[in-house]
Amino acid sequence: MKAFNTFDTELRRSLLVLFTAGLLFWSSMSSLLPTLPLYIDEVGASKQEIGLVMGSFAIGLLLSRPTLGRLADERSRKIVLLIGTIVATIAPFGYLATQSIGLLILVRIFHGISVAAFTTGYSALVADLAPAQTRGEIIGYMSLTTPIGLAIGPALGGYLEATSGYGPLFLLSAELGFVAFLGILQVTNPPAQTQEQTEEGNRNFWQILLSPRVRVPTIVMLLVGLSLGAIHTFVSLFLKSTNLDFNGGLFFTAAAISSFSIRIFSGKASDRFGRGLFITFAICCYVLALLLLWQANSAIVFLLAAIAEGAGGGTLISMMITMMADRSLPQERGKVFAICIAGLDMGIAIAAPLLGIIAELVGYRNMFGYGAAITFLALVIFLTRSSKDLSNSLRFALGLAPDAYALNDLKLRSDEI
Repeated sequence: MKAFNTFDTELRRSLLVLFTAGLLFWSSMSSLLPTLPLYIDEVGASKQEIGLVMGSFAIGLLLSRPTLGRLADERSRKIVLLIGTIVATIAPFGYLATQSIGLLILVRIFHGISVAAFTTGYSALVADLAPAQTRGEIIGYMSLTTPIGLAIGPALGGYLEATSGYGPLFLLSAELGFVAFLGILQVTNPPAQTQEQTEEGNRNFWQILLSPRVRVPTIVMLLVGLSLGAIHTFVSLFLKSTNLDFNGGLFFTAAAISSFSIRIFSGKASDRFGRGLFITFAICCYVLALLLLWQANSAIVFLLAAIAEGAGGGTLISMMITMMADRSLPQERGKVFAICIAGLDMGIAIAAPLLGIIAELVGYRNMFGYGAAITFLALVIFLTRSSKDLSNSLRFALGLAPDAYALNDLKLRSDEI
């Protein structure tokens, strides 16, 4: 936490308010993680329809991210954050108002805009504020909002659903989103473009995506998103089908505690040992989590899977954000984040309906086995394609070489395009 002592009072205040708003936002989102699939199941949906409704959340993410990324770069990060919290406030009322599968899909798509807006604005603003030499540490600490929120939200959501029903649950989610909105109003947002516009900073969507510095991380995020979508959508239903005495909310809470624990030191350590080593570790954790779910037959195995999934998520997202901050100019950072994280969104969007069909055919257990194979492919790609050639990729992925695509003095290297 020493890095925060170097900031002035106003900046520390903004970071504290931003952190609090992030905590409330993720509590709002995660309160529905273990409960919304059960709600959709209760209204009579099939496994495939549950996957379709849950996966449609990522459609809103995918459709809105490019526009929100440009808005964050061209206007301000704060505007995008306000959009995210407004949508988080409104969407839960949509679930409360309907039990139609078609309308639930539309509400879920709308709800997806909230995460697209909030994560893009939050990541870009924190990266703008963090000095390059302590970027991993600052992003690591500020990203703790996600695991803490993912610990609080499912516990609150599961408790309210069990004791009071779905109405109070959706109202709580909306209230948390509204208080987060009030917090964002208090954040001081410096101008988004702190550097003179350059040709590099004006690259369009396809120029950024096709650059090796962005393309490979986006593909890795896509493949991991498939597995992440499977876990978040189907683990509660899988637990229910096993008749084990282990609540889905406890799974997500255990994962969040694991995620929180690892973020405390991984961000700072990445400033010293490099981002690649920790991204490799994170993908390995996801592979392990899915293998454990594939073989799970007791509460302790589900708990171990939750811990592994939390360690993977807690490391991967923050390290990818930090690595893409290293690889981007301030005036293109919103677009770069939007594109890279959109890979995760697309994976989640494909996962729920696709793996829902697989679950119908072979069951939840074997579906997680397929997820493990997909995530292992992501690991192979990162180990072999994360840098300019195979040798550099392996060295970077194992923490033995610096990132060849990291920017030096805010100039793109000629060999990265």
